[in-house]
Amino acid sequence: MKGSLKAVITGTGSYLPDQIVTNDDLAKQVDTNDEWIRTRTGIRERRVLAEDLATSDMCIEAARKALEDAGIAAADLDLIIVGTVTSDMLFPSTACLVQHRLEALKAAAFDVSAGCTGFLYGLVTAAQFLETGMYRTALVIGADTLSRVIDWSDRSTCVLFGDGAGAVVLEAVSNTDYGILGSYLGADGSGAHLLNLPGGGSRCPATRDSVEKGLHHLRMEGKEVFKFAVKTMGEAALHVLKECGLSQEDVDFLIPHQANLRIVDAALKRLELPSDRVYTNLEKYGNMSSASVPVALDEAARLGKFQKGNLLLLIAFGAGLTWGGVALRWAK
Repeated sequence: MKGSLKAVITGTGSYLPDQIVTNDDLAKQVDTNDEWIRTRTGIRERRVLAEDLATSDMCIEAARKALEDAGIAAADLDLIIVGTVTSDMLFPSTACLVQHRLEALKAAAFDVSAGCTGFLYGLVTAAQFLETGMYRTALVIGADTLSRVIDWSDRSTCVLFGDGAGAVVLEAVSNTDYGILGSYLGADGSGAHLLNLPGGGSRCPATRDSVEKGLHHLRMEGKEVFKFAVKTMGEAALHVLKECGLSQEDVDFLIPHQANLRIVDAALKRLELPSDRVYTNLEKYGNMSSASVPVALDEAARLGKFQKGNLLLLIAFGAGLTWGGVALRWAK
């Protein structure tokens, strides 16, 4: 990204539901066990949102923490972007609901749907607005309530996913060495059938038949998605580093999409990075889709993992199929 203005992360926040569902809990309802899940995914437990709450409720909590961390009032926001595949409703956007509840009256607001890559798509989109000088301050949120679209009788998918939200505040800063240095986004719609939710849209609206056929549940061809992820995560990381004129040796911390520990390990191997340069939390939360990267970023930041000037590499893949990478200098 070029120009005298850079998009700099000045605040982070996250929200995790209180309810914890362990592998042993799942073993009571489907044919699985803790060892089987842990050895194949690295996941021990995940969070599930209370029935009386929705995705926007998680967004609000994560956003307020990010705004507080940045020292920014919601009224000063120019833009709100929410990356999600489980919006409160088909329309209006979850971002508009967040804008109203935050009283961010001057902020434009819209959602981004890019599967688990949604937060990175939103982050890169917001950065463009800031670096052109159109806006000064943006809030980017990644949030998903996948527990509402999972078939809890399907052991191949119900063990993988959890609910959560993460947020960052971005500010346009001139003449700085910090902030987003480069990005890379990709998509391949020929793989749309590998990970989708068929029901509820214009092609397959909600009917009794669509409900009875389970078309409103997430569907995934796990082996094909796994192969795609292993290949794409490393390639996305190397692509964005090359764009920035950087190498693997320059990376201080990798924050990957938290989908499967074996996928993360493969990315580390491809980048030739030691395990102490990656932050993972999927053992506690599972795959939170768009929330995965921002929640990990916030947790690592609050644990003091980063030092000012560290080079962070954020990478993700998701339904679409989509993928992306962002390289940034940590400013806090």
